[in-house]
Amino acid sequence: MIKNIGIKVKQPGIECNDKKCPFHGNLAVRGRGFVGTIIKKDLHGTATIEWTYKHLIPKYERKETRRTRLHVHNPKCINAEVGDIVRIMQTKPISKTKNFVVIENLGKEKGFAERMAAKGEAKFKEKEKKEEAETKEEEQE
Repeated sequence: MIKNIGIKVKQPGIECNDKKCPFHGNLAVRGRGFVGTIIKKDLHGTATIEWTYKHLIPKYERKETRRTRLHVHNPKCINAEVGDIVRIMQTKPISKTKNFVVIENLGKEKGFAERMAAKGEAKFKEKEKKEEAETKEEEQE
C-alpha cells in the first residue's frame, strides 16, 4: 500500500516497513523542498546531502560559491546511494539534526566520483608536503 504524499513524485518500486517513510509509514511532508547530491550515507538510514549556490557580494561586485549540507532520512524503499541526486522535503523533527526526508531519487550526478577523487588527491598531496617538510626539518637538526 503506497500512500499519496501530496506531491507529484515517482513512487518507489519496493515496499518497506519504515515508520519514518512518507510513502509506507506515518510521516507527513510539509514546508520546504530542495534538490541536492548525497555525499555521505549511514547504516541507520541517515544521509548527508549537499548543494551549492552563488551569493553576491555587492562591495566587490563578485559572486562567491557557498554550500549547504543537511542530514536527511533515507527510507529503505528509496535507498539512494552516494553520488545520487535526490529531492528532499521538510517533515516534523525526526531526530536532533534530521528534519528532512528523501522523497525521490533523480539519478546519478555526472562527474561525482572524479570530483571526490580530486578532493581526496588534494588532501593526500597536502599531507605528503607536510611529511616531506617535517623530514627535512629533522634532517637539518
